[in-house]
Amino acid sequence: MKEQLVIYDDKMKKTIEHLAADYQTIRAGRANPHVLDRVMVDYYGTMTQIQGVGNISVPEPRVIQIAPWEKKLIKDIEKAIMASDVGITPSNDGNVIRLVFPELTEERRKDLVKEVRKKGEEGKVAIRNIRRDGNDAFKKLSKTEISEDEIKDLQDELQKLTDKYIKDIDNLIEEKAKEILTV
Repeated sequence: MKEQLVIYDDKMKKTIEHLAADYQTIRAGRANPHVLDRVMVDYYGTMTQIQGVGNISVPEPRVIQIAPWEKKLIKDIEKAIMASDVGITPSNDGNVIRLVFPELTEERRKDLVKEVRKKGEEGKVAIRNIRRDGNDAFKKLSKTEISEDEIKDLQDELQKLTDKYIKDIDNLIEEKAKEILTV
């Protein structure tokens, strides 16, 4: 029955990994190439990530530079960035595209922290849903395969996993909030 716990542990780990990846796309005043992870460009009829059509670099703390492998992609990349939720207007010099990140205002920083906390709460709900699913699965086993004491032990172990991952989410929230609020 311990293999059941491993399954739920893996699901909770994936939830944490997803949340951490989500947090990387939230910009905190300095340029982070991960804000472009979800931006897709039409590359010969195939939707491709920007990383797949050019080199991305951070030459200055608040600037992301994209050097497309093909010059004709500049307009397509600019359109994709404008259509995304990055919130930055790209500029180009014919060879490279630059995204200049403005300094965040105090109000914007507080809004971003609210967004971080909201995503954290969604992660906690996902963890709790996994716990609920696990407890339901354990109860179904009880009728035929294992004793009530074993079920109780499995539920206790699952609760310990849940508490651990909820604490991990709290730590992620605090780290990201601190990063955003640091001027």
